[in-house]
Amino acid sequence: MIIKNNTTNLLVTLLFLLILPFVQKQWLNLYSLNINDISFYSILYYLSGAICPSLVYINSLKNYTYYNFSRDKIHNIKIIKGKRLLFLVAINLIFLSYLITDYIYINFDLIFKLFLEGINVPKPDIPQLSFLIFLISILLIFKKCRFLLKNIILVNFVLISLYLWHLQINNISVDVQFYIYRYFGLNDLNLINLFILFAIEISFYTWSFLSYKTNLSDWIVPKPQKVDLIPFLNIFIFYFFIIIYYSILT
Repeated sequence: MIIKNNTTNLLVTLLFLLILPFVQKQWLNLYSLNINDISFYSILYYLSGAICPSLVYINSLKNYTYYNFSRDKIHNIKIIKGKRLLFLVAINLIFLSYLITDYIYINFDLIFKLFLEGINVPKPDIPQLSFLIFLISILLIFKKCRFLLKNIILVNFVLISLYLWHLQINNISVDVQFYIYRYFGLNDLNLINLFILFAIEISFYTWSFLSYKTNLSDWIVPKPQKVDLIPFLNIFIFYFFIIIYYSILT
């Protein structure tokens, strides 16, 4: 019943996201008829930029944060332990910590370059970056800190999305001086923002699986089964439709 309800909610959300950009374009057309004055439709169009990021925040927090896995599988012969587990834990933890650090830096870089001109946020050098990655890695080990970091990541996504919406409405160009411009060689900043969050979601899910309950203290992790791929598939489908939303809107 829970799976059915989650699927229904996801389908309703995705359908809404497919309709929303066409509605926004109509508001933009009405707003463009009298662009020099503040009107009801101009306010609607401005505020509508927060709808999709808010849905992403709510859906991710509800469905892609608090994972539960079956403990029965720990007795399965197919387990991961020893050096293989150490390799997976180290790679995933370092990768996730780096993404979180870099993503937060993107947010601060946009804030200072857009709203606090003349003040530059220097990119952390290798020792500083290594320290931040180490610090976040330690926080990810603790369950409550991990959930707090996920909230910070989602708030970060919402803020960056709103900055980009502000840039788009006011026709402000983004060049190489912005750190986010250097990602993936893409010109569409909304896609860059989404791809970073998508990568964090996948890595966060993997880390949640590896560190679930006593897996790491026992140093034994069951190999993922087919049912464990369902959240990954849901994440892929959801963000695929978010990409379609921004593609239609653009």
